Amino acid sequence: MEQLGVVVVAAGKGSRMRTQESKQYLQLAGKPILVHTLLLFQRMEQVDTIVLVTGPEDVERCRDYVERYKLSKVEHIVAGGKERQDSVHKGLTVLKDRVQWIMVHDGVRPFAAADRIAACWHKAMETDAAVLAVPVKDTIKVVDSEGTIVSTPDRRSLWAIQTPQAFRFSLLLQAYEQAEQEGFTGTDDAMLVERMGTNVCVVESDYYNIKITTPEDLPWAEWIIQNVRGESKA
Repeated sequence: MEQLGVVVVAAGKGSRMRTQESKQYLQLAGKPILVHTLLLFQRMEQVDTIVLVTGPEDVERCRDYVERYKLSKVEHIVAGGKERQDSVHKGLTVLKDRVQWIMVHDGVRPFAAADRIAACWHKAMETDAAVLAVPVKDTIKVVDSEGTIVSTPDRRSLWAIQTPQAFRFSLLLQAYEQAEQEGFTGTDDAMLVERMGTNVCVVESDYYNIKITTPEDLPWAEWIIQNVRGESKA
């Protein structure tokens, strides 16, 4: 049985980017953002297989990327569902009975550090579930619908959650199946596992592992790829 599979989710439209093209296909240093993300896992010897989940209309272009950029670990390209949760579930179904461990990663996070990804997987192998995250730098306020501050949580207990998120495959699949049966929609994969009563551990990441979501993220992404995590620095 293969050890580690990765589901890369890239089925979103990305309306916050305010571009005609979906954000995962925008160019960054001469390649689509999604290709940078896939190359990250392609290069990791720990990764056995990758499932790419994309929009139905983008399956063909993603097949072209796999061929052009020699992404041999991308064994399946799956048309996604209506919501992210539906898309991840479709990707998991393809890998059923093939891997023991699974990571789920955003297609628009091309800068996760390889050593942090490996640390996340190793923590999951110890505990069944782990996610990358960073301590929150800002003071966070809970605000009501009138725009009034209700409370100020202790910043020391707050972490911003990233991807990849790593799990024992059977655990995550069970969490997805249970959520679907009960009509529950979570904001990330860990949330589905948490609601089953399973503890999820945090592995500290870094602040370069950004999710490229809005126009303001693009100049920052260009700087990161030129100065911190370009292919020449991989």
